[in-house]
Amino acid sequence: LLGNGRGLGLRQSIYSRDKSEVLLIDYFSIFYLTILPMKRTVSMSGSQKEFDALLNIVREVYENLPFNRHLGLSIVNLKLDEAGFAFSMGDELIGNEVHGILHGGVISAVLDTTGGLTATASAVKRKLGLTRDEITDWIARIGTIDMRVDYLRPGRGKRFHSTGTVMRTGNKVAVTRMELWNEENVLIAVGTGAYIVG
Repeated sequence: LLGNGRGLGLRQSIYSRDKSEVLLIDYFSIFYLTILPMKRTVSMSGSQKEFDALLNIVREVYENLPFNRHLGLSIVNLKLDEAGFAFSMGDELIGNEVHGILHGGVISAVLDTTGGLTATASAVKRKLGLTRDEITDWIARIGTIDMRVDYLRPGRGKRFHSTGTVMRTGNKVAVTRMELWNEENVLIAVGTGAYIVG
């Protein structure tokens, strides 16, 4: 029985017939590389219903925000590491009447909201055990720290969808990447955002 700094491991030497090769088996490493990852997987799948319940609360909060309803945003994707909205073009969203394209502020707002939803979803897994009211209070404290938007093309289209992915989530701050596409899968704008989640 040998100590290796993380605990105790059992090592066994196996020699070939001519005793020229030695195979050192570290049972401690085998345990940590095979058994423990399986246990973690079982634990995560056992909590999937709890994660889904948390995401449902997040969905309800974001879909019922007055500004999101004004923009016509509906959540089409919501997971622990990604999220997205869809919305349709409307007269109230046009920023250039001659060309009939989205207002830049609408694009920015959609990307910001997508980043906020993505950051919330990525951090909500740490809120297991909280009540519904505690979670909604926590969501109300989430806010944008910084955001950058690159407008790549005019916002032409009839239907748009946004995607958000997590770049990093810490105890206090989450960083996300967002994209906005039209119905022809033309990329209109991209953004990155930092959000306070702690």
